[in-house]
Amino acid sequence: MAGSALYVGHVMHHRMRPRVHRLRYRLFTLLLDLDEIDGLSARLRLFSRGAFNLVAFHDRDHGDGSHRPLRAQAEALLAQAGLPHGGPIRILTMPRIAGFAFNPLTVWFCHDRTGTLSALIYEVNNTFGERHSYLLPVAPDAAGDVRQAATKRFHVSPFLPMAMTYRFRVQPPGAALAIAIAAEDADGPVLFAVHRAQRRDLTDAALIRALVTHPLLTIKVVVGIGWEALRLWLKRVPVHAHPGVAPATPVTFSPVGPEATRP
Repeated sequence: MAGSALYVGHVMHHRMRPRVHRLRYRLFTLLLDLDEIDGLSARLRLFSRGAFNLVAFHDRDHGDGSHRPLRAQAEALLAQAGLPHGGPIRILTMPRIAGFAFNPLTVWFCHDRTGTLSALIYEVNNTFGERHSYLLPVAPDAAGDVRQAATKRFHVSPFLPMAMTYRFRVQPPGAALAIAIAAEDADGPVLFAVHRAQRRDLTDAALIRALVTHPLLTIKVVVGIGWEALRLWLKRVPVHAHPGVAPATPVTFSPVGPEATRP
């Protein structure tokens, strides 16, 4: 199943150590084919590209934040990593709602010229206004769910240390999607995060329903981050200060390995 779509679902976090903590929030995201966004903007009354609307997509909210086309940015990264490209690039993201956006995680699904998924880019934003991406290849002979891993290079939550490994398991977008992330330290898993959602056609009617059932979504994300941080602080979960320096490069490249497969 291909093309742009609306996905409606939820996100769940479960922390095991040093205190048990769990949260679950409803949300919706857009899967946007980079080659279709202008057409969507022309077809839909409630969605715009680069302009104010109830639902909007701004290129500068992603990639390096410049005016360079997002496809060109992604393909340059794929070429730098020696990965096949030239096919559809679709990004799963929360749009701007009434002009406001905050995306803790945007996932780029990058395909080669045959339409085969070749890599995922996990684009991470923190509450300090910083952004970092992890580009992870998909094994060419893989089938099914994608499994990948990366060493943590970017400070996100003050309640998680830097010395961690991320392990990803992704069900690529179809009738449904799932993105599961395990954050592990030397003693094992610390936190599991899972996003599951169901596909809807991307229409004005579907956007209205999503806006009514998920009012002020992006603002609630920021408020929710603050509320959960307060709960963790009250539980006396240790706080890890920002390292004070950004990663050496804006993108972390990870080679194909045992985790970069679809079992």
